[in-house]
Amino acid sequence: MRIAEVIVDITNSQVDKIFDYEIDEWGKVGMRVFVPFGNRIIQGFVINIKDNTTVEKSKLKKVISFVEDYVVIKEELIRLMHFMVKKYHLRYADCLRLFIPSEMRSDTIKPLFVSYVKINDKIDFQDYKKNIRANAKNQIALCNFLEQNILYKKTKLIEQFSRQTVKKLVDDNVLIESKETIYRQPDFNKIEKVSVVHTPLQNRAINTILSSNDTFLLFGVTGSGKTEVYMSVIEDVIKHGKTAIMLVPEISLTPQVLANFKARFGNEVAILHSGLSAGERFDEWQRILFNRAKIVVGARSAIFAPLENIGTIIIDEEHETSYISESNPRYNTFDIAKFRKDYNNCSLVLASATPSIDSFNKANCGEYKLIELPERVNGKKMPKIQIVDMLTELRNGNSGMFSSVLLNELDKCIKQKHQAMFFINRRGYSSFMRCMNCGYVAKCTDCDVSLVYHKSENKLKCHYCGKRYKALTKCPECGSESIRNGAIGTEQVVSKLKELYPNVNILRMDNDTTRTKNAYQKILTEFANSKPGILVGTQMIAKGHDFKDVTLVGIIDADQSLYHSDYKSTEKTFELITQMSGRAGRAKDEGIVILQTYAPRHYTYRFIANYDYKSFFIKELNLRKTTMFPPFTTILRLLFTAQVDETVREITKMCYNDIKKLRDDRLNDFVYLDVMKSPISKIKNKIRYQILARIKNENKDDIIEKIYDICDKYQNGKVSIFVEINPQNLS
Repeated sequence: MRIAEVIVDITNSQVDKIFDYEIDEWGKVGMRVFVPFGNRIIQGFVINIKDNTTVEKSKLKKVISFVEDYVVIKEELIRLMHFMVKKYHLRYADCLRLFIPSEMRSDTIKPLFVSYVKINDKIDFQDYKKNIRANAKNQIALCNFLEQNILYKKTKLIEQFSRQTVKKLVDDNVLIESKETIYRQPDFNKIEKVSVVHTPLQNRAINTILSSNDTFLLFGVTGSGKTEVYMSVIEDVIKHGKTAIMLVPEISLTPQVLANFKARFGNEVAILHSGLSAGERFDEWQRILFNRAKIVVGARSAIFAPLENIGTIIIDEEHETSYISESNPRYNTFDIAKFRKDYNNCSLVLASATPSIDSFNKANCGEYKLIELPERVNGKKMPKIQIVDMLTELRNGNSGMFSSVLLNELDKCIKQKHQAMFFINRRGYSSFMRCMNCGYVAKCTDCDVSLVYHKSENKLKCHYCGKRYKALTKCPECGSESIRNGAIGTEQVVSKLKELYPNVNILRMDNDTTRTKNAYQKILTEFANSKPGILVGTQMIAKGHDFKDVTLVGIIDADQSLYHSDYKSTEKTFELITQMSGRAGRAKDEGIVILQTYAPRHYTYRFIANYDYKSFFIKELNLRKTTMFPPFTTILRLLFTAQVDETVREITKMCYNDIKKLRDDRLNDFVYLDVMKSPISKIKNKIRYQILARIKNENKDDIIEKIYDICDKYQNGKVSIFVEINPQNLS
């Protein structure tokens, strides 16, 4: 008897365990199955097959059937599931769902086939033609058409001769039908393959990565040719019969990266990200599963691609927070990449112009091998960054969003038919609407956040739950019509620029303008062809993009990320502004960056202006060592959510008391412990509380395991508890 260990596809902690079922001889590990479960028949995943079971024979049920006739989850990913369940305290089913396209589970997507027909060479076709009735004109016409023994597309014949006629010849065994799978592939801008001469520094980087299966930190300034290093490493890996994963942080970067990779590697490349249609995503995943694609390019989820024999994993812009999943199932892409690197004994390359403090510290300590590309490949200098004090602008009578310096530079840029990029990391027209009489601020009824005004729709929107409200014309509290808008967003910047330059093509790129399929690609293509042109956007325009005619970058509100209540606020500010500055002056014309701030003497801006990452790193690391923040400790955030305040508050309190007892027993392991309402105390009508702890790294694994056990004790159907390790966002 063969026994299958099955995880049923239900995300419920009560049934998140391994169940034994009898399975047919041809069943394999990694297949999906239909199994009886209670009084239902549901899908499950076979994660192991064994010869015996402790389940009584009378109670042992049998696998009913197989969802597909092939393995969908390979052995490596089953091992990865066990790793993720243990490390992140996740449910089995939640992990397994990450490994297949979501539409497969709901059976809403199928392979796309094209039917072909050809004359059956085992019959006397001419004899068949002679015996057709004289009045069967369509049959006669079709037979006259089918003179050659070649494949014909069935739909074309139906269009020309009718469905009934074609069916008649198929039924009479005159035509033999066959099917061919058609792969739906995403659109991309086709570019010509170009031959590149590597700089000595690029050659050194490529050879270093290919020389061992270590973890590397590729620290290269913007424009230093990191992408060419990636492609050359992958080219060598593919020549040796292996595969590769290339991750980018934003969907907006994928079309450009995909175009480069397609030009170099053709159909060896598959793409995986959330912007694909269901059919494209399923077909790209199938191409990878059946070894028809050797290189996977994509955002965070592409790390789960069903590749085998991986030769290298590359994570571009490794500092980006988007590599960490902040919704269930929570995971860190770097941990997954490290697991797959070790499993395949391959290289792992983390790359950035502004590495995270944690990664650069690991490189300094020897955990990662550091490779540096300190110069642009074309020998051009980095653009000059000019800091503008907006308080001085105010004192000089300029209360607008653009400084006089920025407007002067923009005038020059437009006259020279160059391009400009304006960065403000806030979408919408303004961040809130406030009554100037009583101070009322419009807030979402389901979330504890102010509503953002979107002028193009004349609506107030919640950026957390998506709910929409009418814009204020008068205050609902006091009736005053004195309504004022808050801080500016991308929409307002575009509106003002269009007033100033009505004949210039001005584009906007943020979450509001990129909701439709291929919207990223359309905006970037239009901007590339606009000379002069201006692109206004959030952080999705700050990295990776290479436009040769961009000579001006305007940082509208540099202070926006600087004063967040987050220990990483200065690091994020340095990263964003440095990355955005790198968009200017990438070709023959020099670039300039105008950085507008109300705090021009802040130490972060001094390092930014000189592109001095290493000095910034030393100062930031010293600050964190003094205050005992990561990488010198590990932050744990326990987030509790429920519909009823009293319920979630009570569970949070009980959980906190247990952790407090643990802290009292292990005082030397804890640096900090406290309980509080979350900064955003309600999202989607769920009340939110949190426990924050900072733990010394020496015994962190043991402490985290004990905290998971405490959480399990209080987890129930009324309260959700999520544990986050070094969360990117504490709100």
